Amino acid sequence: MHSRHSAWLPISGIATLLGVVVVGWACVTAPPRNPENACDIFNEHVSWYRAARQTQDRWGVAPALQLAVVYQESSFNARARPPRRRILWIIPGWRLSSAYGYGQVVDATWERYRASTGRLGADRDEFRDVSDFLGWYGAELQRVALIDLDDPASFYLAYHEGPAGYRRRSFEAKPWLARVASRVAMRTRRYESQLSRCREQLDARIRTPWWWPF
Repeated sequence: MHSRHSAWLPISGIATLLGVVVVGWACVTAPPRNPENACDIFNEHVSWYRAARQTQDRWGVAPALQLAVVYQESSFNARARPPRRRILWIIPGWRLSSAYGYGQVVDATWERYRASTGRLGADRDEFRDVSDFLGWYGAELQRVALIDLDDPASFYLAYHEGPAGYRRRSFEAKPWLARVASRVAMRTRRYESQLSRCREQLDARIRTPWWWPF
C-alpha cells in the first residue's frame, strides 16, 4: 500500500543527489557529505567557497574560520534551531532562544546585521548570507572587543558571548565554553591546512564562468 506522500520519495532522492533536501515545498542545501575536510566541502559547494572568499576580501575573516564556526554552531544544518524545553518532561514547550540557521544567530542580532548592511533579504539558512554575517560580526568584534581575527579561539568566545560579554570576560565562568573554543581553533587550523592543498584549484573554479563548457 502506497502512502499519499510516496510520490515525493524519488524527488527527494534526486534532490539530495543534487545537493538539496526537499522539505515540504521548500528546498534547502544539504549538509556536505564530508564535513571533516574543507576541500571536500568547498568542492561540493563551490558557491560556498566563492561566498567565503568574498567575505574574507571584504571583512578579513578567513574561510577556514567561517567553516569551523558553522560546523560548531549547526553542523552545516541550514535550519538548525536550539532544542525545546519540555513541559512535564513530555510536552514540547518554547525554544531556549531564537537562534536559527547555519550560524545560530538570534533574531535581534540578525536584524541589526540586515539594517547595518542594507541586505534586507539576507536569510540565516543561506550560507552566503551567514558567511557575510560572520565577516560583519567579526569586524564588530575586532572593533569593540579588540579581538584578533587570526585568533579563532578568541573569535569564538566573543562570538558566543557578544562583544560586551567578552570584554567582561564572562567566559571565565564557563570552563565548558573554553573547551569548545579550543575545538573551534583546532578545527580552523585543520581546515586551513587542508585548504592550503586545494586553494589554487578552488580559486580557478570560481574564476571560471558558470557557462564555460570545459
